[in-house]
Amino acid sequence: MSELLEEAGARSRAGRPFVLATVVWRRSPSSSRQGGKALIDPSGAVTGWLGGACAEPTVVKEALAAMSDGRPRLLFLGPADELGSRRDVVRVPMACESEGAMEVFLEPVLPKPKLVAIGDSPAAGTLVRLAGALGWQSQVAELAGLTELGIRPGDFVVVATQGHYDEEALEAALRTQAAYVGLVASRKRADTVRGFLRDRGVSEEALTRLHAPAGLDLGPVDPDEIAVAILAEVVARRAAGGPPVVEVAELEDAADPVCGMTVTVAGARHTLHHDGATYYFCAAGCRARFAEDPSAYA
Repeated sequence: MSELLEEAGARSRAGRPFVLATVVWRRSPSSSRQGGKALIDPSGAVTGWLGGACAEPTVVKEALAAMSDGRPRLLFLGPADELGSRRDVVRVPMACESEGAMEVFLEPVLPKPKLVAIGDSPAAGTLVRLAGALGWQSQVAELAGLTELGIRPGDFVVVATQGHYDEEALEAALRTQAAYVGLVASRKRADTVRGFLRDRGVSEEALTRLHAPAGLDLGPVDPDEIAVAILAEVVARRAAGGPPVVEVAELEDAADPVCGMTVTVAGARHTLHHDGATYYFCAAGCRARFAEDPSAYA
């Protein structure tokens, strides 16, 4: 267990997204144990142990969803007549040979957002310090080093070059995957730069990501207050748009025709070809029942 938690800590420090899955309750017979934990990464790979073949594909599917939306969830896996009506639980009926049940808490651990300010200006320095105080990854960068920073879809880039190389910096920033690209400028200057980029062939789709002038409109304020206004806008956009975007695997799955459980198609151990179609099963018992009378399930 300690090794698993050490691995979780290492992944978190490295900014690698994952879900920490914990069995918070179980009823025998079940191959899981209360307090059992596993780490699930964006590919769907599982490190640790949660339960048997029936439970794991469903847990992985919900873990990938948790990484996508950033929201934790509690799963109940058990007989349909025990599901109840709790609205705070994702209920998954299990009709396999095992009569056990379990509850699994899925906690997504996502990288902190990154804010990069381009330019050596007072507003850039203050913005980076404020973002750092929120626990974000933040740094001042020059144009030449932007491509080396690994800008992700949930990150933010603010150009604060004060007219020195706004256009070049914005073109480079808009080529990244940043969710937000802002320009520190007056409204007149921002309109001029936007028109320049359009004439240079920057697409309208890319320009929709450009916030110019960046920040809430506070009127004439000093550079430190401009930084506060920009950070306020960025935080508001992040809150409205959800957590940092995490690219997760799109695992093809199928429903076991006998018990209804989710089965991951790739690497499925129990399959049967019948009447031109391939069926996938969570366990050998379900496959055997199907083979005895395919017409009852196909």
